[in-house]
Amino acid sequence: MDTGAYQNLFVEAGYSADQVAKRLEQNFQQLFYGEPENQAVYFPAGHNSSGPLAYIFDINSNDVRSEGMSYGMMIAVQMDKKAEFDAIWNWSLTHMYHHNTAHPANGYFAWSVKSTGENIDDMPAPDGEEYFITALYFAAERWGNGEGIYQYSRWADRILSDALHREIVTGTTNRGEMTAGNLFDKSHKMVRFTPDAVNASYTDASYHLPAFYDVWARVGPEQDRDFWRKAAQVSRDYFVQTAHPKTSLTPDYGNFDGSPWAAPWRKDSVDFRYDAWRTAMNWSMDWAWWGKDTRQVGLSNRLQAFFAAEGMTTYESLYTLEGEKLGGGQTAALVAMNATAGLAADHPRKHDFTRALWARQPPTGHYRYYDGMLYLMAFLHCSGEFKAWLPGSK
Repeated sequence: MDTGAYQNLFVEAGYSADQVAKRLEQNFQQLFYGEPENQAVYFPAGHNSSGPLAYIFDINSNDVRSEGMSYGMMIAVQMDKKAEFDAIWNWSLTHMYHHNTAHPANGYFAWSVKSTGENIDDMPAPDGEEYFITALYFAAERWGNGEGIYQYSRWADRILSDALHREIVTGTTNRGEMTAGNLFDKSHKMVRFTPDAVNASYTDASYHLPAFYDVWARVGPEQDRDFWRKAAQVSRDYFVQTAHPKTSLTPDYGNFDGSPWAAPWRKDSVDFRYDAWRTAMNWSMDWAWWGKDTRQVGLSNRLQAFFAAEGMTTYESLYTLEGEKLGGGQTAALVAMNATAGLAADHPRKHDFTRALWARQPPTGHYRYYDGMLYLMAFLHCSGEFKAWLPGSK
């Protein structure tokens, strides 16, 4: 079922449509064009033969991430900011994309790159590819395809085909020799944590994006559409498997059976931490767009009930799945993600979470990248402006 409607949670919570539209634009302007030292995460970076270049910068980690670049493109297409979209896409293809067929990351984007364009880690983080693909399909529908690298749908098809069908390649990376294949496990029909052979048998709940898979099942390469329809349902089931039955908290990293995975370099990945904040946005967007799985309503209700019981102004950001506090303070990113859970929730408390997001100003300072990108995407979701741009949706 295509819901065909986009809730404006802010209006439902008592703000006017004009207030919401004005606030959304102000948030965008600050995070993209605010004071460079303390507010902006978007940085123009000159021109090349394809046009202007720009990147989204993680100030805290001192790098450019495929996650943030793809988020920036999604924000731009949702807000009808074509110039910014094209500049980010140009930088991504110029400095992050692997064209070399002998490279283990061929067809993918380096997940971490210096602002000068030098790769820090050649290998991909699949959530970046997922957002790149979907943003490109939406751009093709909203603005139409252009020339060269701006043939959006052609590039989306290319990356999506590699994500599912890329053959195994063994070769040299800047981290040594690696072997890597596709981004989705075909037997489990799930996104991998990474395509490298060592860790390819794991996943990450926050990488599961059934709302996007249903888009791909409509506009992606025809021969793969049935796979994406099935993958969407698998991810809906996965949310229920991996979310704690009382708190709805999910781990950062997981096994394909839904159990938490303690990565060798990060034993705390079994907890609800930075990646996992985004999982509620994923199931709630899926419910808002397609309305196919009523279990998502229960997931959001339980999640918001847990955080409300922890105290709306005092809940922290890091927890065990059972709900034991692990610290972290209260971050704008988690406040934002908890508000998006209201897209699926049907309890009146959802308005408290919407108002909590409204009360937050755009993040500034050292940690403004991750907090800011999730904050701005949440504002789009909660204002009903984060839409599936498909044929006939204009």
